Amino acid sequence: MDQQRRALQSDPHFQQLPPDRKQRFEQRLQNFNTLPPDRQQQVLRRGEVWEHMRPEQRQDFRNFASQYNSLPPDRRQAVRNAIQALRAMPPAARQQEIQSGRFGQFSPQERQMLNNASNLPLAPTPQNSGEPPATGPGRYVPRPPR
Repeated sequence: MDQQRRALQSDPHFQQLPPDRKQRFEQRLQNFNTLPPDRQQQVLRRGEVWEHMRPEQRQDFRNFASQYNSLPPDRRQAVRNAIQALRAMPPAARQQEIQSGRFGQFSPQERQMLNNASNLPLAPTPQNSGEPPATGPGRYVPRPPR
C-alpha cells in the first residue's frame, strides 16, 4: 500500500490534480486494496476494457447507464440478469439471442437497451472459480477495438 501511494505521489499527472481529486484517487486506491483478489481482478479487467473503448463507445455506455439507472429496481435487475447472460456469448450470438424472442418479456425500450449493450465490448462474466473455463461459451474474452 505504501509503495502504491509513493508511486501515485511521484506521478507527474497526479501532482497536477487539485487537492480534492488527489484525495479521491487516494481513497479509491485504499478501497481497491480492501477488495478480495477476485474482485480486484474484475475491476482491473473492466478498466482495461474501458481504456480500449473508442470515445463513441464510451458515450454509448454513458447513455446506456443513464437509461439503466432510470429504470425501477426490479426492471434494472431483470436487465442486469439478461446482460450477464449475453456477456458469456460472442457478439454475433448476442444479437441472435436478442432477436430470438427469448427476451420478449422486456419492453421495447429495455430490448433496445439490451441491443445497445450487446454492441459494446463487454467484459466476460466472472466465473465462480475465479478462472474462466478453458472451453465453452464462458471462455469468450472480447478484445477491445483499436
